[in-house]
Amino acid sequence: QLQLVESGGGLVQPGGSLRLSCAASGSIFGFYVMGWYRQASGKQREWLAAITSVGTTNYSDSVKGRFTISRDNGKNTVYLQMNSMKPEDTAVYYCKLTRGPKNYWGQGTQVTVSS
Repeated sequence: QLQLVESGGGLVQPGGSLRLSCAASGSIFGFYVMGWYRQASGKQREWLAAITSVGTTNYSDSVKGRFTISRDNGKNTVYLQMNSMKPEDTAVYYCKLTRGPKNYWGQGTQVTVSS
């Protein structure tokens, strides 16, 4: 079973930056898409960004211009660089891998933006 391990969450002040990492424990091959989602307390899970195995990226309007998704294929890792953070960015952030017919989710990491 392919597993995703997230790290990098924590407390950050408004206007600050944070980088999340998501490392895959198994091998990744063929066409795939990796993405980041978040879910604030009491709210629906929200899609944020995606990157494909060929390097194309896409972002939601809520984070476009502030967040950047990237990858390191040698480390089987995807990153989410978050800049100019706002209190409304507070949520549990999840990594997802889609490969063939399967979706894989990370365990989630808490991000809190507060002064």
